[in-house]
Amino acid sequence: MTIYITVGTGPKKHCLESWLSSRSANGLRRQKRDWVIPPINVPENSRGPFPQQLVRIRSDKDKEIHIRYSITGVGADQPPMEVFNIDPVSGRMYVTRPMDREERASYHLRAHAVDMNGNKVENPIDLYIYVIDMNDNRPEFINQVYNGSVDEGSKPGTYVMTVTANDADDGTTANGMVRYRIVTQTPQSPSQNMFTINSETGDIVTVAAGLDREKVQQYIVIVQATDMEGNLNYGLSNTATAIITVTDVNDNPPEFTTSTYSGEVPENRVEVVVANLTVMDRDQPHSPNWNAIYRIISGDPSGHFTIRTDPITNEGMVTVVKAVDYEMNRAFMLTVMVSNQAPLASGIQMSFQSTAGVTISVTDVNEAPYFPTNHKLIRLEEGVPTGTILTTFSAVDPDRFMQQAVRYSKLSDPANWLNINATNGQITTAAVLDRESDYIKNNVYEATFLAADNGIPPASGTGTLQIYLIDINDNAPELLPKEAQICEKPNLNVINITAADADIDPNVGPFVFELPSVPSAVRKNWTITRLNGDYAQLSLRIMYLEAGVYDVPIIVTDSGNPPLYNTSVIKVKVCPCDENGDCTTIGAVAAAGLGTGAIIAILICIIILLTMVLLFVVWMKRREKERHTKQLLIDPEDDVRDNILKYDEEGGGEEDQDYDLSQLQQPETMDHVLNKTPGVRRVDERPIGAEPQYPIRPVIPHPGDIGDFINEGLRAADNDPTAPPYDSLLVFDYEGSGSTAGSVSSLNSSSSGDQDYDYLNDWGPRFKKLADMYGGGEED
Repeated sequence: MTIYITVGTGPKKHCLESWLSSRSANGLRRQKRDWVIPPINVPENSRGPFPQQLVRIRSDKDKEIHIRYSITGVGADQPPMEVFNIDPVSGRMYVTRPMDREERASYHLRAHAVDMNGNKVENPIDLYIYVIDMNDNRPEFINQVYNGSVDEGSKPGTYVMTVTANDADDGTTANGMVRYRIVTQTPQSPSQNMFTINSETGDIVTVAAGLDREKVQQYIVIVQATDMEGNLNYGLSNTATAIITVTDVNDNPPEFTTSTYSGEVPENRVEVVVANLTVMDRDQPHSPNWNAIYRIISGDPSGHFTIRTDPITNEGMVTVVKAVDYEMNRAFMLTVMVSNQAPLASGIQMSFQSTAGVTISVTDVNEAPYFPTNHKLIRLEEGVPTGTILTTFSAVDPDRFMQQAVRYSKLSDPANWLNINATNGQITTAAVLDRESDYIKNNVYEATFLAADNGIPPASGTGTLQIYLIDINDNAPELLPKEAQICEKPNLNVINITAADADIDPNVGPFVFELPSVPSAVRKNWTITRLNGDYAQLSLRIMYLEAGVYDVPIIVTDSGNPPLYNTSVIKVKVCPCDENGDCTTIGAVAAAGLGTGAIIAILICIIILLTMVLLFVVWMKRREKERHTKQLLIDPEDDVRDNILKYDEEGGGEEDQDYDLSQLQQPETMDHVLNKTPGVRRVDERPIGAEPQYPIRPVIPHPGDIGDFINEGLRAADNDPTAPPYDSLLVFDYEGSGSTAGSVSSLNSSSSGDQDYDYLNDWGPRFKKLADMYGGGEED
């Protein structure tokens, strides 16, 4: 079997065959082998016409059977679809549209030959199609603007930056080979060619000397990239901008704007700016090459001044950091130098204008007098008499040339023990100095004095005098404790005693404790045993002492020179004790510390308290009786009982009254009510007609307290001259069995001319209907 592949069309088409010879047992025979098809090249961007034939595939078996041809692969039945197709009958394969190498550079297809039943007639053939590149893409820079920098004064050949452009065309051909060149340079100073570029790598370097930031701070360079190996006639080009910044180096030393400066400062002032030093530096502002540093190189050996740099203006501020004295120095001549934070560039020397002179004048002010010795300490014994001269505490006025007078006064003298002479500062005592005073702290008394001159305005200074008081034996010891208790039988316990002395060593202990000889009972009943220099024991000498409180005098003597003694009394409570030596009972009242006067006072207080309680009870009883009497005299108009009466109901009465009215009155008959002229009776004015006569209610078997209550009220009303004579018992709120009101229909109203019912309007909305009926309102 033979397969023919025709590549191309027209007279140049050719056929390819491949046969394989092999020897078998039956002899030599030819065997067809697989096709090896050379690649098919298709130029990109072809203008057609399309479809355009690329190759024809034909099997020699097509003379015997009908064969169908097909292709598979990317570009045929895989995306991108239908870039290639094949005529299934003739085997001609076509490209259907223009190719783009940048989109896809090659295609791999397989051609198939089958019979009408789909059976494989030939083995599949691999077809490789390559898209031939055309120069259809310009070089593209990665960035449209590149930024680089180079130090001023750089030597030729100094690297600056690299620009890069990419070409989408085939880099193995001239179509994708890019070359660079500089088109323009702005500004063209000091030379129009300050930079050059490597045509293949895009590296930009300096080509000339003379870069000076103070003249040109920035260059703008237009770079062009061209493919076709830089052939401007055939290649495609593109441009980008390279911004080259000339960075500053410290090639300009700072210089003072003038050679001399001057200033003035009052004496004794600190943190005062006395002069501002101005400099000029052409380097980049606010950079280490521009920031100034000032130094004082002479004229200030004591360090009175320093120079600080203003970070905004770069000026030097001469500042006083140590007070100057007019009497010591009236003027200063300083020599100052200025430099930068960054060192000068190589080969640059300091300018003679980097040094300057500063003259500072000191002005005199009135200075306060001062005490040369402050605090001044003197030592003396306490107890010196009043008027004793202690010391002279004088001050010095530093204003020697003003010849001012200084006067002294006390500023602080807590105990008011001292006086000071106003003219010479001599200090004398105004009272006896006592070391044991509360004003003494650690044996030292402290006072403060004021020294003031007569300047305008006056100035003053203070000084402190400390007086260390040496102790003398001027305080006798005091016995401790003041009270104690002991058993009535000896040897059960003892009392430990000691002493307290306001003085200090050696005017204190060891102490001597002894009993006085008078009265003789003291030494007869008590004895003292010395323990050490500070303590002793007091105990009973006799076998038994009656329980009670005893005042025991004891003489205590200190060890001062001369020694002082004191007779102190200790109150000793003698009491019965248990086996442990503890008191078991309280002694007599006197032993407890309560005298006869105290007991009488307590009894009087108790009697007064009981009397007050009794008077209070009597007063409460009387008040209750008066209140009860006043309740009987209450005006009926004030004793209002708001009740809702149901006149069509008989039965039990209201239960929410102050008391049960049924116990006060129970009519036995209703004849006097039925025979009474119907009408409404007012209780706030005197009756016009005769009062109705109610039958007397028989006395019911009830406790007599209610009857007494009524009789008492009646007597009070009879004896009250202010009570009207028409006061009578009116029944208008009674309900219950035997009610005097038969029905609502039994009520009747007199004529409108007899009564004035306007007051019914004041009773509220619940009585509005009644007010309309009797007050002339509309009827339903």
